[in-house]
Amino acid sequence: MRCNAPVHPSEAINEALAEVGPRLKRLRVQRGVTLAALSEATGISKSTLSRLESGQRRPSLELLLPISQAHQVPLDELVGAPEVGDPRIRLTPKRVNGNTVLPLTRQPGPLQTYKMVIPATHKTPEMCTHEGYEWLYVLSGRLRLMMADHDLILGPGEAAEFDTRLPHWFGSTGEGPVEVLSLFGRQGERMHVRAKPKGRG
Repeated sequence: MRCNAPVHPSEAINEALAEVGPRLKRLRVQRGVTLAALSEATGISKSTLSRLESGQRRPSLELLLPISQAHQVPLDELVGAPEVGDPRIRLTPKRVNGNTVLPLTRQPGPLQTYKMVIPATHKTPEMCTHEGYEWLYVLSGRLRLMMADHDLILGPGEAAEFDTRLPHWFGSTGEGPVEVLSLFGRQGERMHVRAKPKGRG
């Protein structure tokens, strides 16, 4: 038995790679994600994911990066995390069209949750359409929501939901920044919460 003997770099790399597959499977199973759902989220075939988890497929950056993004975990957690990981949630904000977007959902699935901070800029509304369904909840500030022929102002505690196939736009009223919780789902996923325009019964 070689106690405290130096490990050859190639041997250490092979041992680390051998642990990646079981770690990937454990992470997926703990989160209740099916191979089919992970395949849809990453664009990697189910057979490739299965072989990767069983150790029959050597892990590569091309495979690990999309899996890391789908699970919302750092890449180093996939390749070298201990059995019991850090319980703290690592959230990485992103800048999207001038807004700060913080993904809150840590696993792939039909619904994804985000916190958005929209600055107090006077942008010219540009209506857009895309597949899906969105639910918005205003945490602070005042949100302007344009949808089809509706032009609404939502304050803190107010919510709205809409089919994103309808022309829509939302942003700050320009009076100050606005913080919003956004739940976005594929077509057919709805939250069943509706906001009423102010002044109407």
